[in-house]
Amino acid sequence: MRKLLITIALGAVLAGCSSSQTPTAQSQSDASFESKLQQQLLDAKPGSVIEIPAGHYSLKRGLSLRTDGVTIRGAGMDKTVLSFKGQVVGPEGLLVNANDFTIENLAIEDTKGDALKINQGKNITIHGVRIEWTAGPQTTNGAYGLYPVKTQNVLVEDSVVIGASDAGIYVGQSQNIIVRRNRAEQNVAGIEIENSINADVYENTATKNTGGILVFNMPNLSQAGHASRVFKNKVFANNTGNFAAKGAAVASVPAGSGVVVNSNDKVEIFDNDIADNQTANLIVASYFSTNYYNTRGVAPDYNPYPKGIYIYGNRLTGGGDSPDGLKLKTLKTAVYGLSGRFPDVLWDGYSDPKDLVNGLPPPDDRICIQDVNGVLNADGAHDYKNPSTGTKPYQCTLPKLPPVVLNPEPKV
Repeated sequence: MRKLLITIALGAVLAGCSSSQTPTAQSQSDASFESKLQQQLLDAKPGSVIEIPAGHYSLKRGLSLRTDGVTIRGAGMDKTVLSFKGQVVGPEGLLVNANDFTIENLAIEDTKGDALKINQGKNITIHGVRIEWTAGPQTTNGAYGLYPVKTQNVLVEDSVVIGASDAGIYVGQSQNIIVRRNRAEQNVAGIEIENSINADVYENTATKNTGGILVFNMPNLSQAGHASRVFKNKVFANNTGNFAAKGAAVASVPAGSGVVVNSNDKVEIFDNDIADNQTANLIVASYFSTNYYNTRGVAPDYNPYPKGIYIYGNRLTGGGDSPDGLKLKTLKTAVYGLSGRFPDVLWDGYSDPKDLVNGLPPPDDRICIQDVNGVLNADGAHDYKNPSTGTKPYQCTLPKLPPVVLNPEPKV
């Protein structure tokens, strides 16, 4: 199909970029640009390419797109900037309900709510997009930066997200996902894969978040997640205090968390550089360790336990020296002394009691851990009363997961 090229009028671009205009003229040009851009989104047809030249544009209303097969393209993530600092209408910066959607080479800043939400689309490509809340970490920042939910065949690459009060890069209730070569910084959760199936997360950098990379399964959602690979990432110094809104799922993530698996199955974590995360470089936990436990009804088929977790071949240094929260601080002191530190892996200790045979889960459901300096079973099921440091229960292997293949392969 021949692509249609739609370029925002040059006059509006120049007006929007001019620093010599009076405030009134600037406001008029911003309103004109905003109106033209929204109209282009409304008029777009399958195959349309909406190009936004370099410039800093102030928008007051959220944008939306509902047409399949559209590309939105800027001149670069530091050149084409859509600023929602004065947003007064709409919870998102850009809301997309469409298939075959590509967005690339632009920035979205300071949205009132989520920055870029893509809902129920197939064949989604996010390339070279910067999302930022420019005043730094604050609870009043939007919750999600890049936010595909209930999507299929998703590629998020070469992008940057800074300052989200929930998750910087979040892919939820989706299938067939690649998240690669991104940078997530100063978010509560840097990168989060939630209730999703078949995800590859690799060659990303997550630093200065509360938690670096999260693989979660929450109750009462449209599907349970499994089969995620987290590899070749740099996850270091994720020690920012948790600034999530009260009641959010990530509000219970302790500051200083590197890679966290919660209630998810078949997760493979390997070949990562993980360092200096002050609670623990790697955390494996259940739903019972979240702030949702005992506060919300849970569907009877929900599996709250992490099963089939395989950790091996990572390079781990530092971390565990200053865990977040009174319970974890007390636990560290009790087991390792005031000057000690948690080992590389902290497990909350919850296992499905109906599946245990001689104290161990079935082979495919075990937590298998190699190449670490130790594992602490926190014994959360008994209020941390009998933590253990033995590594024998984790000396096992699991089948390796296949790579995720996107079909069709995105062209960027």
